[in-house]
Amino acid sequence: MAKSKSLIPLKMLLFSFHASNTVILSFLPLYLQFKGLNGTEIGWVLAIGPLASIFAQPFFGYLSDKYKTVKWVLLICIIGLIIGSTLFFQMNTLVSIILMGAVFYFFTTPIGALGDSLAQRRADDLHVSFGTIRTWGSIGFATSSLVVGEILANIGIQYIIFPYLFFGTMALLVVFRLKDVKVESDPVQLKDVKKIITNKPFLIFLGLILFITIGHRANDSFIGLYIEQLGGSEGLVGLAWFVGVATEAAVFAFAGFWFKKFHPLIFIIIAGALFSMRWFLFAAVDDPVHIIALQFLHGLTFGIFYLAAFSYVTRLIPSILQSTGHLVFFATFFGVSGIVGSLVGGSIFDNFGGGTLYFGMGSLSLIGTILLIVYHVLPYGKEIPSGERS
Repeated sequence: MAKSKSLIPLKMLLFSFHASNTVILSFLPLYLQFKGLNGTEIGWVLAIGPLASIFAQPFFGYLSDKYKTVKWVLLICIIGLIIGSTLFFQMNTLVSIILMGAVFYFFTTPIGALGDSLAQRRADDLHVSFGTIRTWGSIGFATSSLVVGEILANIGIQYIIFPYLFFGTMALLVVFRLKDVKVESDPVQLKDVKKIITNKPFLIFLGLILFITIGHRANDSFIGLYIEQLGGSEGLVGLAWFVGVATEAAVFAFAGFWFKKFHPLIFIIIAGALFSMRWFLFAAVDDPVHIIALQFLHGLTFGIFYLAAFSYVTRLIPSILQSTGHLVFFATFFGVSGIVGSLVGGSIFDNFGGGTLYFGMGSLSLIGTILLIVYHVLPYGKEIPSGERS
């Protein structure tokens, strides 16, 4: 009972942050469209977040490892989230939206990675499944997508800031109750980061997953616009996210029963194949209701892929650099992929439509899955010996 109680603040942090993140992922493209931006310009704005994350996530990850705290770095980021978002949503011109967006995203993007890094460490300490903790983020995301979608459909997308600040403030209140991570080692030095940037299996793996994560991030950016293109509303967009993330929460919640059955790379490959199938099916539909029906695949794609990839990366990186390594992984998964997915995806969406965009995403995921199979059967597919991880 004491173990479960000590995890309550962490679970509530994941719930509230991912609930706020829903507002950005699900509805920001529609808000920017309301502001008068076209698909290409929306792609530029959405690419700022991933670009900022490439710098912010390794930076805050290094600070976390150096000062041996996740809690206080999270506090700084959440304060930045609240101030940055308040200013961001006041901007009206493309240039001001992009510039203020960079500041906002600089503080916002590391929060998910730091929360998951802390969850992974706490799970290891208490010998519980990481997925049973992380599922609370998915529950928050699913709940918010359904509720906020209905609220915005009734009051208007222009009031997006209010639900966002509600969940952001909730995260701020919870972070003070967190139990911080304990690391028994000398303070990490900048030179220690060399252990990550010279880790060939880690770097090759990050390069290969880009083929799959680019499609995932493009979907994050444009599924709302695609549903609207097919004739759907804000409420339908919220419902689509709810269905998808509800299945993701189930995958995380029951990870303890299925995840240890095979090597993480096997699950990554399976999820990659399902990603490809999912995008090809999306490309073929002509009714927004079909998108919602297919959203159950979100849990079987992102849920499995993310959990397995996060676990595999944890095996690859030295234990004293866990936060740094996790945030480099996040910078690739959500940063680099997000830039390419938003910029290229926005251009394709504007010029050729959503169907063409999703067909391209399916093709890219198929290539990535094939390359990951090759990676798994080669020596680079094996994690470094445990003796080198300390």
